[in-house]
Amino acid sequence: MAEHRSAEVLLNHVAGTDRPAASGATTDLVDPATGQVHRSAPRSGPSDVDAACHAAEAAFTHWSLTTPAERQRALLRIADALDAHADELVAAEVGDTGKPPERFRTDELPAVTDTFRYFAGAARNLPGAAAAEYTEGRTSLQRREPVGVCAQITPWNYPLMMAAWKVAPALAAGNTTVLKPADTTPSSAVLLARIAAEALPPGVLNVVCGDRDTGRSLTEHPVPRLLALTGSVRAGREIAATAAQDLKRVHLELGGNAPVLVHGDVDIEATAAELAAVAYYNAGQDCTAPTRLLVHHRRYDAFVAAFAACARTLRTGPPDDPSTDYGPLNSAAHLRSVQGVLDRLPQHAEVVTGGAAPARPGWFHSPTVVAGVRQDDEIVQEEIFGPVVTVQPFRDEAEALRLANGVRFGLAASVWTTDHDRAMRAVRALHTGIVWVNTHGTTVSEMPHGGVKHSGYGSDLSLAGLLDYTQVKHVML
Repeated sequence: MAEHRSAEVLLNHVAGTDRPAASGATTDLVDPATGQVHRSAPRSGPSDVDAACHAAEAAFTHWSLTTPAERQRALLRIADALDAHADELVAAEVGDTGKPPERFRTDELPAVTDTFRYFAGAARNLPGAAAAEYTEGRTSLQRREPVGVCAQITPWNYPLMMAAWKVAPALAAGNTTVLKPADTTPSSAVLLARIAAEALPPGVLNVVCGDRDTGRSLTEHPVPRLLALTGSVRAGREIAATAAQDLKRVHLELGGNAPVLVHGDVDIEATAAELAAVAYYNAGQDCTAPTRLLVHHRRYDAFVAAFAACARTLRTGPPDDPSTDYGPLNSAAHLRSVQGVLDRLPQHAEVVTGGAAPARPGWFHSPTVVAGVRQDDEIVQEEIFGPVVTVQPFRDEAEALRLANGVRFGLAASVWTTDHDRAMRAVRALHTGIVWVNTHGTTVSEMPHGGVKHSGYGSDLSLAGLLDYTQVKHVML
C-alpha cells in the first residue's frame, strides 16, 4: 500500500478520488497548541456535497447487495490498514487537536481499530424473529436491510474515533455514507477515507470537508435517508428539524453534563485521583466527562481538598512535551467560551484551583475546580466542555439523585459506593443512557453509547448501534 503522508493541503474524498472543492475555496486549519496555521482543507459547497451524495447513491446499488461476509472482510482490511498507518494517523490527529501523541496512540487508536473489527463480526450476526405461521396458511419472516445513503457529521473532540463510530456500523449494515468532519479537525477523517479506499468500492465512503453551510447542504440534500450527528444540542435541533421536512431518519448523540455521586463510604483519596484522571482527559472535551461531582456532606470538605490536590498535579502543554497530561482546547473561540463561564461565576462560587488560561501561545486552560456552586448556576446547568469540574454537597440519596437528574442532559453518570444495594438504586433512578459504578468513562464496542433527554437518541457502538443503520421488512409467504 502506498504511503499516505499528511499534506499541507487536504482534499475531499469522493467516488474513490481525492479532489478539491469545486470552487477552490479552502479553510485554514490552525494548530491549537501554537495558534499557527498548519494546513488547509476544502470548504465544500453544494456542488461538492451533491457529487458525494450521488457517488454514495450509485455505490449503494452494489454495496447493499454484498454478503455480510464480504463486508466483514472489507472492515477487517480497513482495521489492519489503520494499524499499519498508525504513525500517519497520529500525526494527522495531533496536528489538528494538539493532543499528547502517545495518549492518542495508546488510548484512542486501538479503540478505533477495535470498532471496525467489532462491526465486522456484528455484520454476520443480525438478530431477528424466527419465521413462523402467525396466521393459517401463511409464513412470516423479517428481513433487516440497509437504510440507504447516510449523511454523517462528526465533532472535533475525538475526530478519528467519532468517524469510526459512525462509519463502521453504517458500512457493516450495507449502507454507503457521506461523512463531514468538524471544520477544525478534518485531517484524520480524510486520511481514514484514503486508507479505506483500498478495501472499499469507490463511493462507499465519501468525505467532504467544510463548515456549517457544508453541513446544512448535506443534511438538506434529498439523497441521504438517515442523518447522524455527534455534536451540540443546537446542531441536533437544527438537523432534526431539517430531517422532518423530508421524513429522514435521525441519529443524535449530543451534549452531556455527567453527574458523579460520591457517597461517604468510599476511599476519598483513591476516588478523587481516579475521577481527576478522567475529568481532565482530553482537556475535559468529552461529553461523558465527570463534570458535576456530588459528594456526601460529611466528606465534602475532605473530597474537595483531595480532588483539588490531584488537579494541581496535572500539566497542560504542547504535544512535544512528554510531561503533558492534556493538550489545548479546540479553538480560540472555545477557550473564550470556557473562560466566559468562569468569569460569570456568582459570588457564592469558589474557584479552589485553576480558573484561568496560562500565559503561553496556544489555547490552553488550567485544570479548574469550582466549589460552593448551586443547582441553578450556569456552570452547573450547562455543558462547559473544558477542564472545569464543579463540586456540590448532598445530605442523602434522594437529594443526590435530585441534583444528578436536575439538568437537561442525560448521557452518562457514575455512582461511587461500597454498598451494592445503594448502587443499584442509583442505577435505576439516574436518567442517563450510561451509568458506571465505581468507575467512569470506559467504553467497549460491545455495549451501547447514547443518551436521553437533550443528550439525544440512538446508540453508537454495540449491536444496537448496528441496528440503528437498518430497517425492517416483513415478508409473508
